Amino acid sequence: MRRGASTEPDPYSFGSRPYDLVKEFVIALVAVIVLTVVLAAAFSSPDVKPMTIASWATSDPGDFTATALTELDGSSATAGYGPPYNSAAPGQQLGPLHIARMAGVTHPIDTVDAFVLKPLDSVPQSPDVTAAITAWKAAGADQQAAWTSAYSDALDKAGGDPAKVAPGAYGPVPLMLAQLLNQAQAGSLEGQLMSENGFYHSDYTLPLMFLADGSDMAAEAQTQHLAGTQWGMMNEVNNFPGQPWLAPYTFWYQISPYKTSGNGDVLVWGTMGLVGAALLFLPFIPGLRSIPRVVPVYRLIWREHYRRQAAKT
Repeated sequence: MRRGASTEPDPYSFGSRPYDLVKEFVIALVAVIVLTVVLAAAFSSPDVKPMTIASWATSDPGDFTATALTELDGSSATAGYGPPYNSAAPGQQLGPLHIARMAGVTHPIDTVDAFVLKPLDSVPQSPDVTAAITAWKAAGADQQAAWTSAYSDALDKAGGDPAKVAPGAYGPVPLMLAQLLNQAQAGSLEGQLMSENGFYHSDYTLPLMFLADGSDMAAEAQTQHLAGTQWGMMNEVNNFPGQPWLAPYTFWYQISPYKTSGNGDVLVWGTMGLVGAALLFLPFIPGLRSIPRVVPVYRLIWREHYRRQAAKT
């Protein structure tokens, strides 16, 4: 071989054939799309339509009306929730620590004003509805309680159907609730509940609390396997697996005393705080830090390594 000659083969001495890069790209794209669709159909969770106030009021006007009545007479779950929405209850506590009360009322909700009067006042009303609103505001607390109590009894006797309520001394209550139902079915009530000052409008607290005060949302959660007794926090809809990292939290809600305590949420929070602290400070806790020496699990895991080390010595 001549000195200085290259030992690399001549690239032009090999054979060649045509190559269609666009064709390969199209085939790969179609294959990926088909695979994505098939895998999504087989393994993804169903795309369930969200429950809205409009869908709720349309599908179950009786439950909507009964819920709006509890907001009006102050007997709803939101009205008696306590902090951060009002001072009607002390809230959950951890031993002597009143966690909710310490935070205070940071998002005040007056259910009569927030869920009934403001939505009705936010749009132009017919003269009879305007007169009903004025009559309600002018009445005393005892008169308002008498109206709502009478209408609640009549609604129960009618099987929850406002259209079948017998005439009675209900004052402006039926007309106000009927108009509120009309606004909800038209789809405007949810937007009125979300109206807030400022540029961004992303506070869903009021619509969510209104839905939660009714019975349909809890029933839907039970149907979709999202209730607390169904490990709901770590499920997606229809019992599809969701967030497995929430399993340590969800576990406690399935056993006593957590599942029966009114302070269940804060008890779970406190328990997980202790578990997290134990894991964080494990190297400093006498007894626990000695477990690897007493029970040498690591030697079982690294047994091949230790066998080789023993063979060398």
